[in-house]
Amino acid sequence: MSGTTTAAAALRRRAAGAGANRWVVLVVLCVSLLLVAVDATVLHVAVPAVTEDLKPGAIELLWIVDIYPLVCASLLILFGTLGDRVGRRRVLLLGYGLFGLASGLAALAHDPQLLILARALLGVGGAMIMPATLSILRQVFPDRRERALAIGIWSAVAAVGAAVGPLLGGFLLEHFWWGSVFLVNIPLMLVSLPVGRLLLPESKGDGKGPWDVVGALMAAAGLFGVVLGVKRLGGGEAVASLFTLVPLVVGAALLVLFVRRQRRRVYPLVDLKMFARPAFSTSVGCIVLAMLALVGLELIAAQYLQLVLGLSPLETGLRLLPLTFAAMAAGLAGARMLRRFGPRRMVCAGFCLTAVAVVLLTAMGGEDNPALLLSGFVLLGFGLETTLFGAYESMLSEAPQEQAGGAAAIGETSYQLGAGIGIALLGSVMNAAYAPGLAAVSGVPASASSAASHSLGEAYEVAAQLGGPAGVALQHAARNSFVHGLHVTLLVSAALLLLGAVMALRLPRAMQCEAPAVELPKPREVAESRVSA
Repeated sequence: MSGTTTAAAALRRRAAGAGANRWVVLVVLCVSLLLVAVDATVLHVAVPAVTEDLKPGAIELLWIVDIYPLVCASLLILFGTLGDRVGRRRVLLLGYGLFGLASGLAALAHDPQLLILARALLGVGGAMIMPATLSILRQVFPDRRERALAIGIWSAVAAVGAAVGPLLGGFLLEHFWWGSVFLVNIPLMLVSLPVGRLLLPESKGDGKGPWDVVGALMAAAGLFGVVLGVKRLGGGEAVASLFTLVPLVVGAALLVLFVRRQRRRVYPLVDLKMFARPAFSTSVGCIVLAMLALVGLELIAAQYLQLVLGLSPLETGLRLLPLTFAAMAAGLAGARMLRRFGPRRMVCAGFCLTAVAVVLLTAMGGEDNPALLLSGFVLLGFGLETTLFGAYESMLSEAPQEQAGGAAAIGETSYQLGAGIGIALLGSVMNAAYAPGLAAVSGVPASASSAASHSLGEAYEVAAQLGGPAGVALQHAARNSFVHGLHVTLLVSAALLLLGAVMALRLPRAMQCEAPAVELPKPREVAESRVSA
């Protein structure tokens, strides 16, 4: 009896040690995520400096900015499922190393082609890191209540990274050259590699059957085509354009073939049976809808603050900070809200609160109203993060542990696709509502009106070229049309958010807590403990 007690005490000590370490593991994973999130936005403010130094063409500049998220989104499923096969920690550490090397290459790039290559390698590293952080988190926090708190911290860090990127980039550019926005990654990766190797646990899936290499490549190529086509639509390209239509059609066809292949295989790359679970499929849909609304609104809000209200880029970033702080607060409070309200009410309430914020922001006009913007952005950030938190937590908890990497990759891919579709869809709505207001401006030639109808920035340039009363009239009409388009876009976004609230009704009503995974003593360990006793 005493021998059994000794063995049980030893197990409790081992579990306590693991419990202490898992919060350190969370810190390591959050640092990884912070770097990836910052790198997605840090280059935006450096574009003028890069253009002046490297003299890229228009197409090259587009690829410099877009290649990172494009490659990252395309490879998430490939590396997420590879981590399930060969080890999630191994893929994460390789991602650290590649991310650091690519950062050095980007910082020292002397021509546009080398910078594009470095940014593509950063996307590969990011795709190795992002799903691994979530899948390892799924493993080290087997208890759902603790995992909910960990996901809240994880998502709050993601919100911080997205907001810190432009601010950090602006600070570095004021004191150093543009390559410094990449060099900041290297020391953090040099620390993360040994710390991650020492502290992060290794985990794999069940390892049954061969890894579907062909399926992984089909998924990567299909996602690349779809995301590229969606990004071109978001950039204002016509649907009938050959370079928009071909990637979309080819990418969609490859994804359909990928799904058919996975259904036929005995050991699929991604177990599509997960989508038969209402909580999993609904969570993925909610992530897409939430990101669809968020990214399009952030883009339009930034244009409104700079072009309509005349704020500087730094002032614009500071005005958007309340949105980030509110998202952080929602992430940190998410675990408690999930326990109290359950996934269904939490996600549904998050969508509804975001819709209220969006409708409130329709009161924005041509004059600055700081109180309105502050309240609207706070509600927007809190509501959207509440939605994303509940959706991610439900999705990850519904997935089997051996499929954690694939499930995390699906969630991150949904995030990226929602962002791309949001820019394309809400951007198209904005353009459709904005352009008619410039069709017949008194004293403005038809050619000038046509050029001004592309965007508010171009309208200001055309107005400056015209000068005189015609230029003033065009600028005034463009501002009014942009505000009108903003209101229409906000109402469309509110409708999509309410659709998400209805979708969230398929989620479970209550949070079902899982028992922590306790490692039972092996018979040999029990026998040895009895002998020693």
